[in-house]
Amino acid sequence: MNAHIFREYDIRGLVDKDLTVEVVELLGKGLGTMVRRKGGRSIVVGRDCRESSTRFRDALCRGLTSTGLNVLDVGVVPTPLTYFAANTLPVDGLAMITGSHNPPEYNGFKIGAGKTTFHGPEIQALRKLIEARDFEQSPLPGTVTPYDIHTPYYHFVRQTVKVGRKGMKIVIDAGNGTGGAVAVPLFQSMGFEVVPLFCDMDATFPNHHPDPTVVENMQDLIAAVKREKAEVGIAYDGDSDRIGVVDDQGNILWGDQIMILFSRYVLKESPGAAIVGEVKCSYTLYDDIAKQGGKPVMWKAGHSLIKAKMKEEHAELAGEMSGHIFFKNRYFGFDDAIYSSARLLEILTHEKAKLSELLADVPKTFASPELRVDTVEEKKFEIVKRATEWLRQAGHALVDVDGVRVTFPDGWGLIRASNTQPILVLRFEARTPERLEEIRQLIEGTVEKMQREVGA
Repeated sequence: MNAHIFREYDIRGLVDKDLTVEVVELLGKGLGTMVRRKGGRSIVVGRDCRESSTRFRDALCRGLTSTGLNVLDVGVVPTPLTYFAANTLPVDGLAMITGSHNPPEYNGFKIGAGKTTFHGPEIQALRKLIEARDFEQSPLPGTVTPYDIHTPYYHFVRQTVKVGRKGMKIVIDAGNGTGGAVAVPLFQSMGFEVVPLFCDMDATFPNHHPDPTVVENMQDLIAAVKREKAEVGIAYDGDSDRIGVVDDQGNILWGDQIMILFSRYVLKESPGAAIVGEVKCSYTLYDDIAKQGGKPVMWKAGHSLIKAKMKEEHAELAGEMSGHIFFKNRYFGFDDAIYSSARLLEILTHEKAKLSELLADVPKTFASPELRVDTVEEKKFEIVKRATEWLRQAGHALVDVDGVRVTFPDGWGLIRASNTQPILVLRFEARTPERLEEIRQLIEGTVEKMQREVGA
């Protein structure tokens, strides 16, 4: 078993190489053992639409039931619906089989005991338990029961999200992932005119890759919004826990811009609330939260890490540049792109201004998208460590909660290692294009120097 599949906040690897049916059954035995030893009796399992996900479901359930756990199988669903099941049903754990936005040859698992997902030490404890083959074995295996989670999810969203004017035209681009099958009928039932784009599930992703952080993947949605004269375009990643947004003018709103909009409305309902962002977010987000009377918190990227920080801070909202948005306000505190869409649509149906006008008062800055630098998996964290030491010795002000964010009075630059891929993630922001280029040269030059040092 390849130890590298046990990442910071999920389990992920190549199908039939890192993740085989045998490995997945062991994973089921390990997770089942952890849930049973916490006194648990049942677990919810969902899966995405990848070809391997069905056989992995079978193998995982064999492992889980061998420990005596009963499984509620919610079928092919967006990841948030598995989280919703864990938060609303009498179950003691969860497992979502999904490769998320990764290419078709990958798959993975988001797992947990209780109502939230494991991260960090918990995932490593699971790895050690599996390596030791220290499993619970029940003389009476558990059962596997199908369960319809769509109906209660639709009911919850319709009851808690209050739509104003009806008939708004929206475009939904599901990227052939799991989101379209849920979002399209839900929003139609709430009174929206929905233009579906790539909403049929097809895990070969024949139209474009389902990753709304990549500008190229948003071009079909931008074109459709302009063509249809829609008020908003919404995109999902492969398992629908990340949202991408295009305004009525065809402009992409990145995660931190969406968060500014959401935070303003959440702070009206919950004055003074803590709101968590991550290290790649614009300083305009943190400034705006403070200006609106909220408590801005900068934290590490990663859905499990963000959820843990939200709990610690009693935060009402959190978000990442990648489009993970977490509502505790009126919801359960997990990342759900479909629910986030509903909250965005709620705002727009009560506003006279268009989406393109609602953030007009945010100071203009110049920022790069997330830049991804290929590197060696085993050396990526060492590169960041050396970069942090070099920049500190050079006298720069640093934030090192996740990678290293170099801060200046007029901008910042970031270097961090991805927890899911052999890449470094870079981002820069400044008040002028000229200053942006200076910061970029500093950060990219530092990365190149450290790559040479470690031979990556």
